[in-house]
This record gives sequence, structure tokens and C-alpha cells, in this order.
Amino acid sequence: MNLPDGLLALLRQPSPCYLVTTMPDGSPQVTQTWVDTDGEHVVVNTVEGFQKVKNVRRDPRVAVAVSDMANPFRYFQVRGRVVGLTAEGGAEHIEKLAQRYTGGPYAWYGGRDQVRLIMTIEAEKVSGMG
Repeated sequence: MNLPDGLLALLRQPSPCYLVTTMPDGSPQVTQTWVDTDGEHVVVNTVEGFQKVKNVRRDPRVAVAVSDMANPFRYFQVRGRVVGLTAEGGAEHIEKLAQRYTGGPYAWYGGRDQVRLIMTIEAEKVSGMG
């Protein structure tokens, strides 16, 4: 599914994003995260061992909500599935996102020994408001 232009624009800005995965008991787990796109997918950078990573390895279905900083009532919701999870390029990608979101280098909050992962999400349904 092609991502709408409005969503692509938000994914290329420092937009607030919430990623929802499913816990083993079926309950939702939500995480605020930085977000990006490769032009076809929603892309999230995360850390090996985090709960969301464990969840998507078991069940790749996810939901993502991305809102507009300039108008919080404008948002897009994406339902889809994780089609890629790789450490290749993960550290470089978090540096790119840090520049976008903070204007500086990534602070490596959990330490430089973290394994950064790039999570690629294929949209199956996109909706929104505003």
C-alpha cells in the first residue's frame, strides 16, 4: 500500500509517534518513538532486547499513530506488520533521527554497547484526521 503524501511529510519531520505492539497475553503495549520512512514503509529505530522487539518477533502486527507537531488534532494511524528488523545501519540511522529530533548527535542514553535495530513496517491500512 502506498503511504499518502501527508503521512510521508510527517514521517520526514520530528513528529510524535506511538507504536503499539501486542504482549504475549494479547494486551497492547505502546511506546513513544522517533519515526522515519524509506518512502514506502514506516521505519522505527529501536534497541535489541526491548519489549516491542520481543513482541514483533512473536507477532509482527503493529499500529502506529503519527501526529503533526503544528496541529495535534491532525494525525495518521497506520495498521500493518513488521516486514524487516535488522541491525545493519541501525547506529547510523539513530544518528540521523537524533539530528532531526534534537538538532544534535544521539546521546546514547542506554550506552554505546546497545544494538540499534531498524524496524520496517508495511502499511495495510492508513486512516487519519485533520
